[in-house]
Amino acid sequence: MSFKKINASEINENSFKLIGKDWMLVTAGNSNKLNTMTASWGGVGVLWNKNVAFSFIRPQRYTLKFMEENDYYTLSFFSDEYKKALTFCGRNSGRDCDKIKETGLTALFDENAPYFDEAKLVLVCKKLYVQDMTVECFVDKSLINNNYPDKDYHKVFIGEIVKVLSK
Repeated sequence: MSFKKINASEINENSFKLIGKDWMLVTAGNSNKLNTMTASWGGVGVLWNKNVAFSFIRPQRYTLKFMEENDYYTLSFFSDEYKKALTFCGRNSGRDCDKIKETGLTALFDENAPYFDEAKLVLVCKKLYVQDMTVECFVDKSLINNNYPDKDYHKVFIGEIVKVLSK
């Protein structure tokens, strides 16, 4: 089944389920070199009169380098049958293995960013804003102890959703 381009307002799936339960692959790079990682934190909404996606990446993640070096990235969502592949991509680093080869996923390339043929939904995002999270900005300090025992605060990426691909 091939992808069709739709408007962001036509996405019929629950974003809380897509991100928090089903997970997603955050992917950046190009046809020569890319990396992907599994994420279950993030969101979608409207900011600055644009449809946007919020992504969070810890400093030790190899994907961070690709996110910083490229203007575009994708968020790919999959059906349950790919949970094992997403688990692998979350537990292993692209520094140490070829995640795409290991999982059997097929990388495709939009004119701006890589995504996966096996995905059911893809958000192509253009970076608008990037910021490091800092301890001073946490209002609820219990979030620090519960989520950052190693003080490895995420970098926040806000990207404009410039294209939505759906199957």
